[in-house]
Amino acid sequence: MTDSHDPISFTSEGTVNFLPNRLNRQPIVVLGLTANELFFVGLSSAIAGLVLGVPFAIVFSSIAMVPTVALVAVFLGIGLGGRVLRRVKRGRPDDWFYRNLQWRIANRFPLLMAWTGGQDLITRSGGWYHRRGER
Repeated sequence: MTDSHDPISFTSEGTVNFLPNRLNRQPIVVLGLTANELFFVGLSSAIAGLVLGVPFAIVFSSIAMVPTVALVAVFLGIGLGGRVLRRVKRGRPDDWFYRNLQWRIANRFPLLMAWTGGQDLITRSGGWYHRRGER
């Protein structure tokens, strides 16, 4: 049914004999970020830009500075934050970013834990030991 150079093997019924490992991964959208990560970086940059834009609007007496600074912050945030996040994620599992963010929220803001699903995390603090002999 297949030649020796074909990387896909089939069963006798003609179905594929392997489980593809990349079908359930989110595709990379830009700068090594998935759509969810891009949304997170863009939203946090926009919020930071809006907060920084208010003092600029007061200093320059122009309300148009608020969205301008927010837009520049989103541009810089995606450009720089995408590169930083890609470097931090390198060599880690696909869902590492989400679990790490969930764990940090659960530790620092326990009231938000139920909203982010942090109660499902298994956390334990203390010493680990094994029972292979005397201590």
